[in-house]
Amino acid sequence: LLKDSAQQVLYVGKASNLRSRVSSYFGAPQGLNPKIRRLVERVADYEFIVTDTDAEAIILECTLIKKHRPTYNARLKDDKSYPYLKIDLTEEFPQVYITRRVRGDGARYFGPFATAGSVRKTLDLLKKLFPYRSCTKPITGTDPKPCLEYHIDRCVGPCIGAVDKEGYRRVIEQVILFMEGKTEGVVDELHQRMASAAEVLEFERAAVLRDQIRNIQKTAEEQRIKVASNAVQDMDAIAMAQGQDESWIEVFFVRQGKLTGRDHFIMEGTQDDSPGHVLAEFIKQFYQSASFLPRRIIVQHTLEDEVQIQAWLREKKGRAVVLARPQRGDQHRLIRMVAENASQGLTQRRAKWLADTDAVQQAMLELQEELNLPNLPRRIECYDISNIQGTNSVASMVTFQDGFPKSSHYRTFRIKDVEGIDDYSSMQEVLRRRFQKLAAVKGKGQAGEDGQTPLISTSRPRKEQEGAWNIVPDLVLIDGGKGHLSASLEVFLELGIDFIPLASLAKENEWIFVPQTPEPIVLASNSQGLYLVQRVRDEAHRFAITYHRKLRSKGSVASAVDYVSGIGPKRKRMLLRRFGSLKAIKEAGIEDLTSVPGITRSLALRLKEQL
Repeated sequence: LLKDSAQQVLYVGKASNLRSRVSSYFGAPQGLNPKIRRLVERVADYEFIVTDTDAEAIILECTLIKKHRPTYNARLKDDKSYPYLKIDLTEEFPQVYITRRVRGDGARYFGPFATAGSVRKTLDLLKKLFPYRSCTKPITGTDPKPCLEYHIDRCVGPCIGAVDKEGYRRVIEQVILFMEGKTEGVVDELHQRMASAAEVLEFERAAVLRDQIRNIQKTAEEQRIKVASNAVQDMDAIAMAQGQDESWIEVFFVRQGKLTGRDHFIMEGTQDDSPGHVLAEFIKQFYQSASFLPRRIIVQHTLEDEVQIQAWLREKKGRAVVLARPQRGDQHRLIRMVAENASQGLTQRRAKWLADTDAVQQAMLELQEELNLPNLPRRIECYDISNIQGTNSVASMVTFQDGFPKSSHYRTFRIKDVEGIDDYSSMQEVLRRRFQKLAAVKGKGQAGEDGQTPLISTSRPRKEQEGAWNIVPDLVLIDGGKGHLSASLEVFLELGIDFIPLASLAKENEWIFVPQTPEPIVLASNSQGLYLVQRVRDEAHRFAITYHRKLRSKGSVASAVDYVSGIGPKRKRMLLRRFGSLKAIKEAGIEDLTSVPGITRSLALRLKEQL
């Protein structure tokens, strides 16, 4: 997959010899046709997937082209918690929902799907194959006329009483059988119904059923990509590649007997660990928070503490979960393919890091020299304030480690003690809250050989959340000018942490200010150091704006809905959870509003009138 700088897929191709194919693209340009030359000019990144056979490569190529619709491919004109499809059989006329939360409520869940796009594509397919309802209104069977979907045979029309509960449930049961991969049972039942319709001379109905059978059979044939000779419905295949101090974990997801997706994860701190230990630790941490456990997990290496892990998985799922290291057959070939993808993924990661390291190292060295820092600025924290007319004032803290964002150490703050617009006081409040813990550690610590109190233990913090607060940054960057810097320095002096390097970046002219230096530090426009602090500052600004918009959105919904008699905090939360925004609530119809528990028709009318 060849991608541009925005990570958009430009081209999907396959080849038995990737080296030869890539060389043909990036060799002498005069030998390329104009289309390929334009493609090569835009390529900034790439990804590749290793398959076992040419047939698999062809199928995968077609799937990816259909999914990404890349600009430089010849293509047909028609078209990370993981999403699931949910069918609640306790409803009188069940619907098919998309959800990201699996509950123990007796409903049927199918998934997980790798992306929201893939689950929506499945939902669209189901709607084309099976005439269940997609509306959310209450079903009484007394509506005067049906919607368009009934007229185009996409719904059996329970709203007008065209089908009773039992007849509608048969449609939903066909959906469930199809999602379980049992298409033969669905087709057999439809054949019987088609024959029955023909016997009573309902030829139009028989023709509709005939077309439905053809569509289901065509879809089943397209999806018949077996990953195992035996009928394994749900299975994860996990393999790894180990680097110097980190490991790349690759996971392939098999759902309903088909390969539905893949993902990768990085395990840090794995230097000198055995592969069996690394995989065991990953399985424990990954499935601890997973909402779905497959019945079978195949792995590349024998796990440490396998018996204990298997018992834990059994307890978590409530039934046996098989942990296996296949030695032969289809599953052995699958795990080899997963392992090869892990190895290639780690190789790509190393190559990308080596390509970027020189620029990042140069940027940090430049900042150390220009800002007269005692250490290389490997850890940079940046702070930004966001507000509109003094409302919902918030701040962000973003952290860059070795030149790259460390999102697990990002933090947001709601300004509590400052009224109105006062960026200086707001910044002081945020810095106090962030560094008071650090100052407390200093007060309790023991002096080192140089008389300086070690502010952080050399041992690993007990929790990742604590680590964000306890680690001393090599540079604190403030989004603002000299005034912001002076206000921030007051807090550092007050807390006795003025040995931590402090700087501000003025947006107007991109000048850098540091304490005790009246003149700004002006870096060249092509400076790697300037580029790094700009990236950090822009990320802090983005993170603050995102948090501010989130709070403002919640506030606008609350302020508008609060005036509606009969809608309290609980119903307000349910409305927001159901529709997501005030705009969506405004645009919702009366029937959609009344589908929210507790919202009667009269209450929905009052809400619409108020909004």
